[in-house]
Amino acid sequence: MILKETIAETVKAQKDFILGTDKGIEREILPEIELTPGYAAVISGIRRTGKSTLLRQIIAGKTEFHYLNFEDVRIFGFDVKDFKRLDDIFSSTGNYELYFFDEIQNVDGCERYIRTLLDRKKRVVITGSNASLLSRELGSKLTGRHLRYELFPFSYKETLSYKNAAPSINRFEEYLYSGGMPEYIRLPNDMLLQELFNDIIARDITVRYSLRNPKLVKELALYLFSNIGKEFSFQRLKKMYELGSVNTVISLIGYYEDSYLLFTVPQFDYSIRKQLVNSKKIYAVDTGLVRAGSLSFSKDKGRMLENIVFIHFKRLGREVFYFRRDYECDFITRDAKKNAELFQVCFELNDENKDREVNGILAAMDYTNLKTGTILTLNQNDELDFDNKKVTVRPVWQWLLEAK
Repeated sequence: MILKETIAETVKAQKDFILGTDKGIEREILPEIELTPGYAAVISGIRRTGKSTLLRQIIAGKTEFHYLNFEDVRIFGFDVKDFKRLDDIFSSTGNYELYFFDEIQNVDGCERYIRTLLDRKKRVVITGSNASLLSRELGSKLTGRHLRYELFPFSYKETLSYKNAAPSINRFEEYLYSGGMPEYIRLPNDMLLQELFNDIIARDITVRYSLRNPKLVKELALYLFSNIGKEFSFQRLKKMYELGSVNTVISLIGYYEDSYLLFTVPQFDYSIRKQLVNSKKIYAVDTGLVRAGSLSFSKDKGRMLENIVFIHFKRLGREVFYFRRDYECDFITRDAKKNAELFQVCFELNDENKDREVNGILAAMDYTNLKTGTILTLNQNDELDFDNKKVTVRPVWQWLLEAK
């Protein structure tokens, strides 16, 4: 239990701080966020991806709101009994309709307080760095009363805006190398990315889930970083690390996904059962993090290009699959209305790989009955016609500015 005076001082200090911070460049997700009485807007994303700055943008022009970041060391040990004190403090400063909370899900039982606010028709915004905590625990208690949003590192367009730069192939190659973590864009030092990686491994995974083998947690993540865009199976990883149970691997990869560090992509199949048992592919949240944490970037820029495209699909809220039969197609994506599109990604389309890349996307067209597909490369434009099928070749850096 924390003294009421301590909570009050922290609340005032934090509100003064957030009102004094720079609003930064407007995030593309900002217009999508709805603040509705009786509903919670839940914003999740990897650490240091700009969630607090996004809150500042939502707050812009407002002074009548309540705010608390539960990771503040001054209120370490905050528990469910302290919410009564917090509510009294909020009420004494103003009967406001808008509430902002950072990492409130770290407090066991917080959903009861949030539900009370929603029952009072307050508008609540919650941010956090763990997808599972925000969607499962909170989601189960706030069923039908929350809207979920995911924030990813800067897109190519946001990076250009931050740098006040015009789009070009050179600017895109810088983005491919650096990734989109806001802190790194501001101060390009690889130690920032390495520290972020270690922080996620330690705080968001090892400590949060009380794991007893931090070395395994880190080594497996680094191995997956070195194999971006490649297929993997839980059984193979179990044998590689000589683990007693495949469930250990399944759990660890689930933790990586919950912390937004890594993502798995299933093989497309109209059978859900086959999707579950087939090998998956692995991608990372940011190419800068991959480069700073492994040697794979210099070896295969094509897979880093693929990773950029994958994260943009996530940013757009699309379902993502890969296709493999006799040939392989990198991505089958579906929007909220289940409209599908096909994409192949390679650094350069040339005589050595043309047949493989084209046959892959044509095979996916046959399987899905789609008549069009797109091959994304670093900097090529072309159109390829095959009977009643059409494949468009486009530069990734231009496609990123237009894809919706």
